[in-house]
Amino acid sequence: MMNEHESIVTYEEAVQRIEAVGLLPLAPLFPEYPSLSSITPQENWHKDNALDPWLWRSRLAEEGVAAYGKFLKKKAILVSRKYFPWVHRLLADSRVMEEQYDAGLLSREAFKLYEIIETQEGIDGRTLRSQAGFEAKEDKKAFDQGLLDLQSMCAIVICGTKEKEGLAEGKVAWNSSAYETSGCWMKRQGIEPFEGSVADASELLVQQLEKHASAAALTKIKKAFAIK
Repeated sequence: MMNEHESIVTYEEAVQRIEAVGLLPLAPLFPEYPSLSSITPQENWHKDNALDPWLWRSRLAEEGVAAYGKFLKKKAILVSRKYFPWVHRLLADSRVMEEQYDAGLLSREAFKLYEIIETQEGIDGRTLRSQAGFEAKEDKKAFDQGLLDLQSMCAIVICGTKEKEGLAEGKVAWNSSAYETSGCWMKRQGIEPFEGSVADASELLVQQLEKHASAAALTKIKKAFAIK
């Protein structure tokens, strides 16, 4: 039996681990439960090479291995393609975004960001912030919160990263996250949405997690998903 806490070094091992555990937070999130940072050598992070786990996040999302975003407790998490339809069913509202906005479930900022992402799937964060009119320093908090709200309700995913264009020679800038609606990402990756009930999705998710998560971890994960 695979030890979910055993250290991994390569991207291929990361793919296998995500497929095995289904949910893999980037940083420790649940007790007695693995995270990408806890199962990879610390010295490999932010080295900008093939063994850098920080770069794997984008590749995993781009290749359809896992959905990536701040889905739970405002923390980044990787969700395998097998688990994501269940997770999406648990976190997403069945109503269209306009109805959610009208019902007061979505802020004006989040709704504005969603509309732009929906019309420009894969848009990078810098362009999105500019087009939404949040370029001012004092607007960054509202921009970040809008993105966080959309991720926590599984409306959008981080689908990769894009390099900053138009930089003068020798200038360096962090790559920008790219955003896509969850529905578009699933369709593009050939992932069928879960048609069952929220209760059915909960049951399937818990059944899978029981195979490898400790009782303490399972309790916290169920709480995060509001599963009773």
